[in-house]
Amino acid sequence: MSRRRTVILGAAGRDFHVFNTVFRQDPSREVVAFTAAQIPGIAGRRYPAALAGPLYPEGIPILPEEGLPDTLSRLSAEEVVFAYSDVPHEHVMHLASAALAAGADVRLCGPKGTMLDSRRPVVAVCAVRTGCGKSLVSREVAAFFRARGARVAVIRHPMPYGDLASQAAQRFATPADLDAARCTVEEREEYEPHIAAGGVVFSGVDMARVLAAAEAEADLLLWDGGNNDFPFLRPGLLLVLADARRPGHESAYHPGEATLRMADAVLLAKADTVAPEALARHTAALRALAPAAPVLPFASRPVLDDPAAVAGRRVLVIEDGPSLTHGGLPDGAAFAAARAAGAAEILDPRRFAAPRIAAVLAAHPHVGRALPAMGYAPEDLAAIAETIAASGADVVLSGTPADLSRLIASPVPMLRVRTAYADLSAPGLPGLLAGFAARAGL
Repeated sequence: MSRRRTVILGAAGRDFHVFNTVFRQDPSREVVAFTAAQIPGIAGRRYPAALAGPLYPEGIPILPEEGLPDTLSRLSAEEVVFAYSDVPHEHVMHLASAALAAGADVRLCGPKGTMLDSRRPVVAVCAVRTGCGKSLVSREVAAFFRARGARVAVIRHPMPYGDLASQAAQRFATPADLDAARCTVEEREEYEPHIAAGGVVFSGVDMARVLAAAEAEADLLLWDGGNNDFPFLRPGLLLVLADARRPGHESAYHPGEATLRMADAVLLAKADTVAPEALARHTAALRALAPAAPVLPFASRPVLDDPAAVAGRRVLVIEDGPSLTHGGLPDGAAFAAARAAGAAEILDPRRFAAPRIAAVLAAHPHVGRALPAMGYAPEDLAAIAETIAASGADVVLSGTPADLSRLIASPVPMLRVRTAYADLSAPGLPGLLAGFAARAGL
């Protein structure tokens, strides 16, 4: 029997998980390629045979998504699976149209076939867009259960941008673990705050192996989601964040809308930054898509190390890279902190950006006066340092959760901006978590 030739469109995350859970052991299908998007430098590799299994003794090539019709024709593809996140619905259908025109069927793999079941209680923190504040909420959730004496394992949506075989199942408990794994800035942004709070983070390409390792150490698993994807684990409590600064996005992006429709509770971030009328309209829109889920507003407040060092100064702002790029935000916590501290000028990095940074800003014209903390490769870090040196800034405010001072030598004083969670309703998030703890016997 001939195997149905399948191409999986991805970005080094859900695509590999979909393959592992749906296709790896299916003798009726042959995945002839992954394609790569969103993340620079991941095309041109292979999904290794050690992970792909006995049906794929030579592994699977990872090709650029550009030129998809030609790729599908050359590979005689019969089926295309879309498997990445935080893109407009229209983007998904444009790729689907290209696949249909090439003669292939189009498929989305949903939660039923891709979520793994755990023998531990699972809380999942997800969002309708990148940059809503999942990491902040995840830390609040972890702290709540640790205060009750529970052993919490954080399982992070995978970001396998390096050697895939060595990233099959990873455990991070110290900064040295991050260094040893050569983690990118994007990985450090997610892992470092949990480690600093005394937590242990698990991640990797083979989520079944990751899950087994985490279950062996924990009473509760916390799924810390990526982008606006739905979880890889089946949660007992699914918290989904929306962003008060981006009304309407909850129904315009894939798979964020699906994630929202699955929510047990919706947390509306940055609710203190918009007018009450706008907040009411946004809340009504969220309830229309998730009518059974309570909507809990909260504030994400920037906390600056030394506001006096910013007042009256020329400031360069650095923000979390993915939130600005495919997340679509113009700026973030560092920009807000600079304004609140009375900066004389917030510099526009386009005027002095290193070529590598300038290319990112040109590709994302919506970005305001903020430098994306791109850090997928060592060259990105060098470009950030070069941009800082050319800026003429008196001080740099870094709003990324990663400690950039450990990774680059800045010729300008660098201050960190963190965010603090604050409920704007009662009983808020603690009340929600207490109810789940009682049901789960924690």
